[in-house]
Amino acid sequence: QVQLAESGGGLVQPGGSLRLSCAASGGTFGGYGGAWFRQAPGKEREFVAAISRGGSNMYYADSVKGRFTISRDNAKNSVFLQMNSLKPEDTAIYYCAASRLVVTTQDREYNYWGQGTQVTVSS
Repeated sequence: QVQLAESGGGLVQPGGSLRLSCAASGGTFGGYGGAWFRQAPGKEREFVAAISRGGSNMYYADSVKGRFTISRDNAKNSVFLQMNSLKPEDTAIYYCAASRLVVTTQDREYNYWGQGTQVTVSS
């Protein structure tokens, strides 16, 4: 059973940056596609970014393309999300997820989820 734990969230001013980390235990993260999703208050959970098992393919939501970068370090059993040029509309709980598929943007295809980390963008 893979367990995922996010860290790195917090309060940041508009235009600022944060780096989220997701550490896996109980399994090898390199055997799973990885992704980040987010859920803002009163809204449905939405896809943010995904990365293939080997890290060679990445996919992004249009709303974060050019500002966010997903990466992974399989030796450290971790996936990361570098978030730059943050906007108030990026405020949400960010969730890390792992899929048995090589890579997917569909949340129903993800088998394991973390508890989430809060990101708040406000002046």
